[in-house]
Amino acid sequence: MVATSSAPVWDIFCKVVDNYGDAGVCWRVARQLHAEHGIHVRLWIDRLATLQVLRPGIDVTAPEQSMDGVEVYDWSTIVPDPSGVDVVIEAFGCGLPEDYVAAMAGLARPPGWIVLDYLSAEAWVDSHHGLASPHPTLGLPRWYFYPGFTTSTGGLPREQDLLRRRDAFDAAARAGFWRHFGMTVPAPSVLTVSLFAYADAPVTDLLTAMAEDPRPTLLVVPAGAVVPAVQAFFGTTASTVRRGALELRLLPFLPQTQYDELLWACDLNMVRGEDSFVRAQWAGKPLIWQPYRQDDGAHQRKLQAFLQRYTAGIEPGAGAALRAFNEVWSAGSSVRALWPALRAARDELARHALHWSGELADLGEMSAKLVEFVCNKVK
Repeated sequence: MVATSSAPVWDIFCKVVDNYGDAGVCWRVARQLHAEHGIHVRLWIDRLATLQVLRPGIDVTAPEQSMDGVEVYDWSTIVPDPSGVDVVIEAFGCGLPEDYVAAMAGLARPPGWIVLDYLSAEAWVDSHHGLASPHPTLGLPRWYFYPGFTTSTGGLPREQDLLRRRDAFDAAARAGFWRHFGMTVPAPSVLTVSLFAYADAPVTDLLTAMAEDPRPTLLVVPAGAVVPAVQAFFGTTASTVRRGALELRLLPFLPQTQYDELLWACDLNMVRGEDSFVRAQWAGKPLIWQPYRQDDGAHQRKLQAFLQRYTAGIEPGAGAALRAFNEVWSAGSSVRALWPALRAARDELARHALHWSGELADLGEMSAKLVEFVCNKVK
């Protein structure tokens, strides 16, 4: 039901394709819009089970529920109604129900319609952000909103207190994170790496390089697509195991808040898609990114555009090592020979990662820019 208070009402539509990124971004934005901007948010999602993994407490059997101040609806069982809605966000081009769009067109004052698109560092995003594209037959105004890495884009989602919480995650908090899972605290000399990747990542090659490295490495892998390959490499399903100077720790799939803590607790984060990619940047730690693979090679263009921006301020040798590893990792090729150079650049990459997160913070935050965009442009 639409709220009876004076708070503006926004509908967010999210269709889960085959991963967690879409649901993760939509849930973060929904919570922020409510908590930080006083908006009454209704999240329409077609797979509650995916959201439950990211936010424990979600009831997968309830077609309608409230969590963290956000109304959550099972889009597959409840027919949405735009009456009384001020803004509609179509996340990642998921498409709105035809009946819903027709009902919008019949209202005296239709909701503002925003298509929240995928994140990209490509130059064309700056000129496409904020452009109008009316519905082809009904003429309803529709605006495209692009997250991005410049002041001309929609920025990146970030809770108001995120960087404060990150900076308060000290040695004691880090130790508490590991002890929460019944694990010992890694020594400062150990390189701690988190791994979250798609199934086609060259995981065996990475593990071979780490195991051959005489310097100690701790690889932390939350439940996900690469776990079978990791277990096959070690020949066991045990949650902790060693080979040479490499130690493996398997974790359960982590809710969003705990995943942030994992990123803060590690020295290098290997991430994928969009949501974990953005959170790794806010963590202020070096990262390796595996974009979602697309048949037309668009994922490689996205990677190159990001690396061009990200490595601009890095010492040349460290930047070259980071670019080479990212490119080969994303292509699914052998990274074995590239691991030593990446590890040798650890200190420079750590300095740059923290600086980068500060630069991103200066660009403005996505949910705030969404609200500003609606106030200034969407009528």
